This record gives sequence, C-alpha cells and structure tokens, in this order.
Amino acid sequence: MAQVSMTVRMDSALKSSFDELCAEFGMSANTAMNIFANAVVAYRKIPFEIKARTKKKDMDGKEAFYELRKMAEKGKFPELTLDEINEEIRLYREGK
Repeated sequence: MAQVSMTVRMDSALKSSFDELCAEFGMSANTAMNIFANAVVAYRKIPFEIKARTKKKDMDGKEAFYELRKMAEKGKFPELTLDEINEEIRLYREGK
C-alpha cells in the first residue's frame, strides 16, 4: 500500500515529551500515530474517552432523578432510606 505524509501541528514541549515517551515504548512518534490511526479505523471510535469540562448547570427535578437512577443502576450510590431521600428533597427545595 502506498505511503503518504501527514503533518500534525502541536506545541513543541508536547512534541518533545511525546517523542521521549514513544522512545521509552521502543517506537517512534510516527509509529505511535499509525497505531492510533489504525485503532480509530478498526474500532470506529477514538480509543479513549473525550469529554468536555462541563460547568455545573441546574437540572430540573426530572433530569436529576433520571441521572441519579442511572448512577444507582451502575452501583455508584449506596441505597438510601426513605427518610434520607425525603431529606435530600427537602434540602433541594430549600436551595431554590
């Protein structure tokens, strides 16, 4: 397959650090970029999570409920008693 050249612009300090780290891995930056490109094509996604730094925004009650429910389904929260749930609701209402 024919080889082509690609130019990537990045901060010089980042490039230097990237080159050093790639050398520690026993590869060139070019090889690392080819591995990255192959992974993107093979998995049809960026091979790591990319997300924006979000600012806290007020959610309406329904959005907050569904978000908490998703987190609970994943086991990220301990179960709350009815009294604890009611206290959370009371505190939320006072904050408005």
